[in-house]
Amino acid sequence: MDELHTKKSLGQHWLTDSATLEEMCEQAGVAAADTILEIGPGKGSLTSKLLDRGARVVAVELDEGLELDLREKFKGQPFILNMLSIFDFDLSTLPHGYKIVSNIPYYLTAHLLRMLCETPHPPQVVVLLVQKEVAERVASGPGDMSFISVAVQLNYEVALGRIVPAKLFSPPPKVNSQILIMQRRTEPLFVNIQTKEFFRLVKAGFANRRKTLLNSLSAGLLLSKGAVKGLLTESGIQPSARAQELSMKDWHVLYTKVVNNA
Repeated sequence: MDELHTKKSLGQHWLTDSATLEEMCEQAGVAAADTILEIGPGKGSLTSKLLDRGARVVAVELDEGLELDLREKFKGQPFILNMLSIFDFDLSTLPHGYKIVSNIPYYLTAHLLRMLCETPHPPQVVVLLVQKEVAERVASGPGDMSFISVAVQLNYEVALGRIVPAKLFSPPPKVNSQILIMQRRTEPLFVNIQTKEFFRLVKAGFANRRKTLLNSLSAGLLLSKGAVKGLLTESGIQPSARAQELSMKDWHVLYTKVVNNA
């Protein structure tokens, strides 16, 4: 029956597996007096778990067809429903220390992660159920890094939770999911960096993953290959290396060299 009430255009896949929902709450440390932002509450299965722990849930839902059922189901409880896109929601209306716990549509993931890296009012903890491949990419280390993994790891400590088989969803998606856990850093990973310039460097490096950093940075930063080779060598990075091979520390060292030689 639930399959008939999902909207493919909104990437809806209902999850009612209690063990997974409980782990999401546990990983976020959901407790009484917490304010939880839930993106896409759907049928309210996760919402119920959050409310059972005494949390106040601020939900953002785009599907107008779910509004009446959600309002009726959680009537009289600390549940606030906003009918709009998460990208139109004002995060500054939430108290400091708020948390995000959500089973989100896959198509939202990349845009949402960028927003959570850039917002001046970030959550304390983020626990998302996302496509397994994306979760692994965000949490990856040197050898398999990407622009999004660098962006997220600059702002959050990242860990992975349980893998959730597609068969536990209705309707089942084509791929498995995994719990992605992001804890906001209490102290900056690196001090004295200009974020815009740091990501200008990283973006140039990842502009073409098949190219060496020597070629990517030369084209992206409009520097001669000789200059770039010098910067890489001074940073202890082989000119033949590719962006995905660098660690967060490598990016910081290289950024420092680029800034000092500007």
